[in-house]
Amino acid sequence: MRLYHDSAFDFSRPVPSYWEDTAPPLSFEPQTCAGARQADVAIIGAGYTGLTAALLLCRDHGMNVAVLDAGRPGWGASGRNGGFCSPAAAKLPYSAMIRRHGIDETRIFFSALRHSVEHVREFLSTHEVDAEATEGGDLRLAHKPSRVAELRHEAEFMNATFGVDQRFMGADELAERGHAGPHFHAGLIDPEAFGLHPLKYLRGLAEAAYRAGATLFAGSEVTGWQVAGGRHILKTAHGEVSARKVLLATNGYTPEGTAPWVDGRLMPALSRIMVTRAITGEEQSAQGWNVTLPAHDTRDLLHYFRLLPDGRFLFGGRGGVDASPAGMARSQANLRATFERLFPHWAHIQSDYAWSGFVCLTRPLTPYAGPLGDADGAYGALAWHGNGVAMSGYTGRLMAGVIAGRKGASEAIPAIMRQPLPRFALAPLRRLMLGAIYVAADLRDNWG
Repeated sequence: MRLYHDSAFDFSRPVPSYWEDTAPPLSFEPQTCAGARQADVAIIGAGYTGLTAALLLCRDHGMNVAVLDAGRPGWGASGRNGGFCSPAAAKLPYSAMIRRHGIDETRIFFSALRHSVEHVREFLSTHEVDAEATEGGDLRLAHKPSRVAELRHEAEFMNATFGVDQRFMGADELAERGHAGPHFHAGLIDPEAFGLHPLKYLRGLAEAAYRAGATLFAGSEVTGWQVAGGRHILKTAHGEVSARKVLLATNGYTPEGTAPWVDGRLMPALSRIMVTRAITGEEQSAQGWNVTLPAHDTRDLLHYFRLLPDGRFLFGGRGGVDASPAGMARSQANLRATFERLFPHWAHIQSDYAWSGFVCLTRPLTPYAGPLGDADGAYGALAWHGNGVAMSGYTGRLMAGVIAGRKGASEAIPAIMRQPLPRFALAPLRRLMLGAIYVAADLRDNWG
């Protein structure tokens, strides 16, 4: 069962994206799962989380690991996101997180987010993966004059609460630094983040996991999951894998009915991206935007954008609950119109690429990592709330320790991420409810 139109789940071909056209192919061809296979650990989902866990379970613990993906490695969000490697993975504001979980647990979660960015830097350096990493930092932009004070307060709050030096900039300084725009009234820089080519990072992970001994299965959607004799039997169209332990790492592409422990507990949400042709230096100067620092605005339904190293401009946004071809065409047209409004000097510059994909939300608005219900040996790590480039792989690393039985590994996962996943109220209707939430968020963004 799927919450969205079937066309969003065509696993037979990669999404036609800029990343797909510019990433080198894998040096090996993933298999299709056929016949009966045995493994110590089966991982469902060949994205950042699953491949990181597979790499470490094979390399550091000598385990036999099978990774199953309905498409090819990186087919989902890991291969089609905006490439923002940021210390973020929740939609719950820190002030609310402190009220719900306390200051100590919130600081532990925040510390994990910072470590997750370093985890990616370390992997790229150690494995010599050229993922086109940009200069450090992520810029949050006030999209209305009324949000300027909000950014000032956020800078003070983050410094006082977490000791993070986030720097506030007014509109004049933004323009001087190459971040000009008629709808950008102030900015706040987080120095820890950076931009990267997400599919080059993903394929670097796949190569490393393969070299470590992991078996990667493509075109092998898990259609059934049974538990018998202390083992998990994962069925695909042409075969099955029997494993002592399983890690579910499918994020926004988790199907209903296959893993009953998460049914009704995840909310896939559409995100969309367009990439322009290369923008000349003269055109960049005309708009006043000429640096590759990743940026996003203060909207609830945020827009995110970055100048890529080759001069193209990536522009993305949230919203929309119709994943049919007609619905996606309307959504992409709206995204293009917003791009032209925010960057009027580039209105004549055509889009060479446009694609969409799912992020994943939970009811508590925080990610989850831990056991799946009462099923012995079944684990999940998912729900990055649209910011999983860093935290997903880092959590895969933490989960590898848990699955391998390393002492203290479970406690190393922030307690905020170990809270049991609650079901959404009226779960079968949650896509419709999301549409209503979007309407309210749009009103706040424009009139609040």
